[in-house]
Amino acid sequence: MPVKLVLGFLVSMLIVLITMPYFIKFLKNQSLRQSVSEYALPDDQKKAGTPIMGGILFIVVPILVTLLTSADARRDLDVWIVVLAFAGYGIIGFIDDYLIAIKKNNDGLKAWQKLAMQLVLAVVFFFLYRSHARLEIIMPFTGRVLHLGWGYFFLIVFMFAGASNAVNLTDGMDGLAAGVSAIAFIPYLIFAFIQGRPGLQMFIVTLIGALMGYLYYNKKPAKIFMGDSGALALGGALAACAMVTKKELPLILIAGVPVIETMSVILQVLAVKTIHRRIFPYTPIHYAFRLKGMPEESIVIMFWAAEAVLAAIGLWVGLH
Repeated sequence: MPVKLVLGFLVSMLIVLITMPYFIKFLKNQSLRQSVSEYALPDDQKKAGTPIMGGILFIVVPILVTLLTSADARRDLDVWIVVLAFAGYGIIGFIDDYLIAIKKNNDGLKAWQKLAMQLVLAVVFFFLYRSHARLEIIMPFTGRVLHLGWGYFFLIVFMFAGASNAVNLTDGMDGLAAGVSAIAFIPYLIFAFIQGRPGLQMFIVTLIGALMGYLYYNKKPAKIFMGDSGALALGGALAACAMVTKKELPLILIAGVPVIETMSVILQVLAVKTIHRRIFPYTPIHYAFRLKGMPEESIVIMFWAAEAVLAAIGLWVGLH
């Protein structure tokens, strides 16, 4: 790995490590804290009052480090698309977090409002992307190119809305979403290397570095949560990386844990509406392990390991 990328990773991580205590103090002073439902599990009840919006820091730092240190990033429209997706979905999450903190309950943006904002951003990124790229996907193993035309629009809308909400559903335990996301970005860093895209490489390594710094404060017992600000931003950035590297289909595997979390919720809802019973003890699925008595730290490590395996498979698929 080039020295410049190593420095970008370290600088981003150190900035978050050094500034996070001050940011946590600021959030506490502004009373921007987590509220927990009265129906939450006993351990989760203890998390009430923990500052939210920690995602703001790991959004701002990688963007600034990338744009200030990499001329390649500043000249690359694809990098700007990824950065705008990262920041744009982060803003949606910020609005949601702010409303939750003000109302002192877990009711922020209505589901349709959040989805509408996500769809609008996906439309914007589609038109930015189509201005200089082909609307096609590459089939793994065969190398066959499918020209989708306007069908690519619906794929992008699904990818952005799906990925951002999937990471949001994964964000339910200390360190879970941040660790899973950091692992999921590694294959896209490798794709960026293979494709010779230094600007995108810099953005991804600085983002992973910032997540490592954030994890130091988010590991159990968490001193801060990323909130929707961070979760939606990470999902948007993953979808954008998949789009600009033309590795859209491998995203299903590379973001395997968030996909599984989302499918558990969808299947649970369908089961309740059709056969009138649950098929899982609780969803998203990580909570089911808690109800079975598994410690939170063990669940997080297990999900990190599962994500590493799925991301490796997704990388292999993306390279063939």
